[in-house]
Amino acid sequence: MQRLRYVEIDSKKITEVEQIIDGEIRGFNWSPDNRWITYNLPRGNTTNVVIIYNIESKEKQIVSDEWFDASNGFFSDDGKYFLYTSARNFSPTYSNTEWNHAYTNMNKLYITTLKKSTPSPFMYENDEVTIKGDSSTAKKEQPAAAKKDLKIEIDFDGIQGRAYELNATSGVACIGGNVFYIRGGNLYLYDLQKKKETDLGNYNVVSITPDYKKFLVRAGRGDYSVIDVPKGRISADESVNMSNVKTIVNLHAEWNQIFNECWRQMRDFFYDPNMHGVDWVKIREKYQPLVQHVNNRNDLNYIIGEMIGELNCGHAYISGGDKQEPQRISTGLLGAEISRDASGYYRIEKILAGRNWSEKLRSPLSEAGVDANSGDFITHVNGKSTKDINDIYAALYDKAGKQVELTLNSKPSETNGRKVIVKPISDESSLYYFEWVQGNIDKVNKATNGKVGYIHIPDMSAEGLNEFVKYYYPQLNKNALIIDDRGNGGGNVSPMIIERLRRELSMMSAPRNGRPSPKPDGLMIGPKILLLDKYSASDGDLFPYQFKFYKLGKTVGERSWGGVVGIRGALPLIDGGTLNRPEFAHFDAEGKQFVIEGYGVDPDYVIVNDPAKEYAGIDEQLDKAIELILEELKTNPGTYPERPPFPDKSK
Repeated sequence: MQRLRYVEIDSKKITEVEQIIDGEIRGFNWSPDNRWITYNLPRGNTTNVVIIYNIESKEKQIVSDEWFDASNGFFSDDGKYFLYTSARNFSPTYSNTEWNHAYTNMNKLYITTLKKSTPSPFMYENDEVTIKGDSSTAKKEQPAAAKKDLKIEIDFDGIQGRAYELNATSGVACIGGNVFYIRGGNLYLYDLQKKKETDLGNYNVVSITPDYKKFLVRAGRGDYSVIDVPKGRISADESVNMSNVKTIVNLHAEWNQIFNECWRQMRDFFYDPNMHGVDWVKIREKYQPLVQHVNNRNDLNYIIGEMIGELNCGHAYISGGDKQEPQRISTGLLGAEISRDASGYYRIEKILAGRNWSEKLRSPLSEAGVDANSGDFITHVNGKSTKDINDIYAALYDKAGKQVELTLNSKPSETNGRKVIVKPISDESSLYYFEWVQGNIDKVNKATNGKVGYIHIPDMSAEGLNEFVKYYYPQLNKNALIIDDRGNGGGNVSPMIIERLRRELSMMSAPRNGRPSPKPDGLMIGPKILLLDKYSASDGDLFPYQFKFYKLGKTVGERSWGGVVGIRGALPLIDGGTLNRPEFAHFDAEGKQFVIEGYGVDPDYVIVNDPAKEYAGIDEQLDKAIELILEELKTNPGTYPERPPFPDKSK
């Protein structure tokens, strides 16, 4: 629940404008005469709207069209116009992977007159030629300067229909008949009288003075400048000198404030107002005395971590803060397993395969022109014999991403070697992960005679979605699918993946010259098996829960992690630290109980991999999945229906 209130400075009287339970009121502005407040109103399961509230009558009106999301309303300085952003730009983007769509970049800026009698800036004009000396032609109305005794009146009747679209994605201000707005990262001015747009440059308006005379602008991510409200392209020659903005920090006082702030944020944002039955006041009293003994920022994080851990809830994290971090210098890695030979040189035992067109999967020794092979010897690094090096990686210190000359030889010899240039990488984990996934794909292919596909989803972020898309669509020619959720680090895209896996065949499309195709497309109609383990976490927990709920197939492995109370962007602590507050819990579709948190999701078949066997390459969980899916293929072959006889309409 959130409230929007204002305080009268002299009387200290507090007036409540709005109280909501859906989302948060993130944007509000006063009118120039201080008689009206505009704010965004989030509404559950429908569009968000812009409201104008009168502080005298206490009445409120929706001023944006309720069919479209709207936000960020503001008044012009002369009280004639009202502007807001609204999502009305419908231009679908069609997917390359399937027949599907997405709508992006929907926001545009809209301007409406507050009074019916105010001429619209975009009304049609008489285009007849004016005869010289004709005094009957009225002069165009000039923008009125803002007056101190300004009193804004609003005709709410028809206000939504008086809105016009501007070629902008968000508005900044409307001053002196000029609208300032953002498009494509640049600040623009639009003269309402002349119907002329001026590009002011790559600036953001950080703040506007109350008298509408000055802007605080920032050039991209650079310096701040105070300028007069611009009428043409901005040339911010002088910037605000921030070099001497320094202060002495009492760290112990700051750490005490951070401790209290974290306690308060948990009290106000934790999903359960009963704090899981914990006496939160006593918890503060328990840990507060320890703060006075803190002399290192890491110790403060430890104490806060222990305090919030009393809630017994996942996603309760504390991190960061104002502390020194050592500079990390990367050792260059060659994407290979290397051993010391008896000769003293280093022998390449194995080169990790990659996809060298992708920087993330670049394997240095497999790149074009290197021509290295397993069994080759590295005899020199940058001209220095590896015989004289205690550890080859000492020669690759601080060489990640930099060119290095290696001398390779098929024999442990100084003669007949060949010099090659490579660029070492800083991390080989992506190459090992790629090798593991490809090995599982090969294993499943061989064990099922190519009938079953395999996908591993490492997390539920964009990276995990990418892995799903890369391996799902190319394997739709298979008859069945094993989806591997083990080690899934969580995120928020599981509903997108579940939607694909839930698709059911409704009909087939039969072309004259070609194979019939299913509708909808992008579906796997054959058996599906899901693998999970104790490291299937967060959205990686929610994924198997949904998989089981929709009866998509059998599940194999271990009970999942059990942490699904979600988080979002943290409120910043004073020294830049971060507190994650578990805010969004999940309960079942019947409304009977909260699910998964603190327990996880049970698989249908419990298989615990033996670590020694797993190290030796034996994956008992995957073996069980293969066994089950082969059995299911006997009754559900995962094939589409054949084309029926063509109709005979001659009769």
